[in-house]
Amino acid sequence: MKRVVVKVGSAVLTQDDSIAVERMEALVDFLAELKKSNEVILVSSGAVAAGYTKLQLDRDVLKNKQALASIGQPILMHKYSKKFSNYDIITSQVLVTAANFKKDGDIKRIKDTVDTLLVNGVIPIINENDATATEELVVGDNDQLSAYITKHTDADILIILSDIDAYYDDDPHKNKDAKVLKIVNNIDKCALEKEATPHGNFATGGIVTKLKAASYLLEHGIDMFLASGFDLSDAKSYMIYKDHDGGTLFTKTNI
Repeated sequence: MKRVVVKVGSAVLTQDDSIAVERMEALVDFLAELKKSNEVILVSSGAVAAGYTKLQLDRDVLKNKQALASIGQPILMHKYSKKFSNYDIITSQVLVTAANFKKDGDIKRIKDTVDTLLVNGVIPIINENDATATEELVVGDNDQLSAYITKHTDADILIILSDIDAYYDDDPHKNKDAKVLKIVNNIDKCALEKEATPHGNFATGGIVTKLKAASYLLEHGIDMFLASGFDLSDAKSYMIYKDHDGGTLFTKTNI
């Protein structure tokens, strides 16, 4: 049985300044299926967006974003809990920050908690503690955080579900002939140094933060798969049916 971390971003979970309910339901359906033969950890954004549905504060102000995250986190968790209950799956909340992964004691406690939850059939839902942390909200490093989770919980693979459906040889928004790179073994340093270009009101990443996450995992010999979170067919094909139709696999393994 593999241990799989699935990360879903705000661009997927939000639509028209609110939670995209149908996409969340599709995600839960996918994770419930995935859980039949894997241990599943979910890293989920969306707290700020959920909070905004209740209180429309200016999202460009950091303290407002933190307040919205504080309001939205229980809303987000309630929605997940309700949808997973249809599969008799218990979920839990684990709040962390990037700083936690700089302390050996914190890393051990996080892993011990996650191990205990997984042994008991629970899906841990991990989110950044945005109400107190600033780094993730300012830098948009949620993808990197999911990479830390993957490494330090001894997971086998990170699946990033995004508004970006794969890694291309050129910008597909500017070049209609850009081609999907299905397997990537190395990431060019120049690609990692570009400026992050997030999409959507609540998104904080872009392809650059995903490449940084992939690069970090490649350094530690761990795979990452990038696929669309709007249409989960590529993720399902790869993870459930073992068929690599679409999406990009970042791996050190020669295939």
